[in-house]
Amino acid sequence: MNVMPADTISRYEAAQPRSGLKRLWDNKALLRKVLMIGGVAIVAVVSLAFYLAGGRYVTTDDAYVKAAQLMVSTDVSGLVKDVSVREGQHVKAGDVLFRLDPKPFENALANAKAALATAEQNVQSTKADYRRDLEQVGAQAAQVNVAKSTLDRYSKLVASNSIARTLYDQQRATYLSAQATLASLKQSAQVDLAKLNGNPNLPADQAPAYMQAKAQVDEMQRQLDHTVVRAPFSGVVTEVDSLQPGTLVISAMSAFTTTSAVGLVSDKDIWVEGNMKETDLTHVHQGQPVDVTVDTYPGCKWQGEVQAISAASGSSFSPLPAENASGNWVKVVQRIPVRIKLGKSNCNSVLRVGMSTFISIDTGHRRWYRMVNG
Repeated sequence: MNVMPADTISRYEAAQPRSGLKRLWDNKALLRKVLMIGGVAIVAVVSLAFYLAGGRYVTTDDAYVKAAQLMVSTDVSGLVKDVSVREGQHVKAGDVLFRLDPKPFENALANAKAALATAEQNVQSTKADYRRDLEQVGAQAAQVNVAKSTLDRYSKLVASNSIARTLYDQQRATYLSAQATLASLKQSAQVDLAKLNGNPNLPADQAPAYMQAKAQVDEMQRQLDHTVVRAPFSGVVTEVDSLQPGTLVISAMSAFTTTSAVGLVSDKDIWVEGNMKETDLTHVHQGQPVDVTVDTYPGCKWQGEVQAISAASGSSFSPLPAENASGNWVKVVQRIPVRIKLGKSNCNSVLRVGMSTFISIDTGHRRWYRMVNG
């Protein structure tokens, strides 16, 4: 077997035509330029591809768990008699939270019922007075007619000098007195009729005085019922330790409320509120699907949907809203609250008000589609 010398092989390779890639490889400076330009081009193409394919999902981590909650109080004032719940206890709608001492309200109700009975008796008495007034008016009217007839006869007799003038004057005074008595009786009858609302056969429960007394009874009964404070909806009670037997609860209607009673957080009406940048809301609409994750529970995901988009930015409800009347050129991106209705979850973890979350809204929008379709 014949082996070619090394110098012969080198001369042979040098004599062969060199390809473009081989020449590029040998030219290191040119290779660097090609790689730099090619790398930038690849990055630009990939970035453009990601940009055109993006725009579908809108995300934010400025989102928190919310729930219906309130401080349960009452519209009557009184001393707490007993507290029926403890901190963190779950209650159903209608369960008793605490009771006020009912004794003052029971006394007030008894007084109101007594006043109602008196009002009913007064109605019956007024009816009897009116009937008596009518009888007296009839009798007095007959006396007026007799006095008038006698006065007319005396007038003729005194004109013919058949009787003395003094007799006529006496009869005239009798007639005028009878008329005055009749007018007084008629006025009394009108007063009694007015008490009966213009209806002499008015049922007692329709008389104005009776209705006013009945309204007072109803109010006292309502106040007595409200000494027992119940949960308006199911949830978990909080702030119980601040309410103890003997605590004075001031009516929620009072301007000097000192006790807010018991806190209640709903276990059903729960949602997530995300504060979205206004620039991210272009394609966000009600009903779009949302994925929600909670910092407290890694691996857990809740399905949801956009329930509502606030009509104003979060800063609009601030006691001191931001103003730009001075023409400040710095433009601040506003945050718009978006309410997310929660649905199914892949775990049974309990959501608590105030937990931090991350939300991702699927808008279904892609930038390339808009570019292609204008």
